[in-house]
Amino acid sequence: MKKQRKKSRIPVISIGLFAVAAVLLLGSTIGSARAALTYYSQTYTSRVQMQNIGVTLLENGEKVSWRDYSDKSNGSWNETTGVLLENMLGEGEKFQIGKVYQEELSVTNSGSIDQYVRVNIYKYWTDENGDKLQELSPDLINLNLVNIGNGWVADEASATAERTVLYYDRPVAPGAVTLPFSDRLKVENGITAKVTQTEKKDGKYTTITTTYDYDGVRFQVEVEVNAVQTHNAEDAIWSAWGRKATVGTDGTLRLN
Repeated sequence: MKKQRKKSRIPVISIGLFAVAAVLLLGSTIGSARAALTYYSQTYTSRVQMQNIGVTLLENGEKVSWRDYSDKSNGSWNETTGVLLENMLGEGEKFQIGKVYQEELSVTNSGSIDQYVRVNIYKYWTDENGDKLQELSPDLINLNLVNIGNGWVADEASATAERTVLYYDRPVAPGAVTLPFSDRLKVENGITAKVTQTEKKDGKYTTITTTYDYDGVRFQVEVEVNAVQTHNAEDAIWSAWGRKATVGTDGTLRLN
């Protein structure tokens, strides 16, 4: 029995948080400290060998990343990796902590056969060296999930603090688009709540410096899209994803 599998690795998005120090003289009014955000991207690719499977990640209706089997006889793949957030921010717009952004993510079948789709979402924080910061909660990266129980099924048994696993509960035909699995993104203000103040006295003046405890941290979001054939789907899902599932006579997928 031939099983077909597709795996599309979506780029990590890193956003750096930079501290702003507020210097206050004795007797002056206390102003508010502000944080600035910037972002850059890193891309990842993966390799598969199965034909006819193709999958594309959509962000706010625009193609972000895809990998499709080519029509060429050499069995090559037509693929590209994109950057999340590019279709979320306006031209020249800078990302702001605490602001809610539209971030509608969905999947389209860009192959030539019906398929079942799985999505892995990873959220975590790193320092400037790329090491994970366990003390910072992934919940501060609020990617709001939608249509859970109405198209998308959350695999609670496979979930961790960093990872969310979703399955689309029905076959996706060639050219069809799933319901969105997210609709907005917000980095919670809690990241700016942890500050340290130091005082330095110089004669009759006292200088108070406020800095962010998490200066230089980055949040990372990865979305990984996979697909398997609908033919012998239960076996294909078990073989490709290691997950027991039942497919009803109407094609509806249920996790066991």
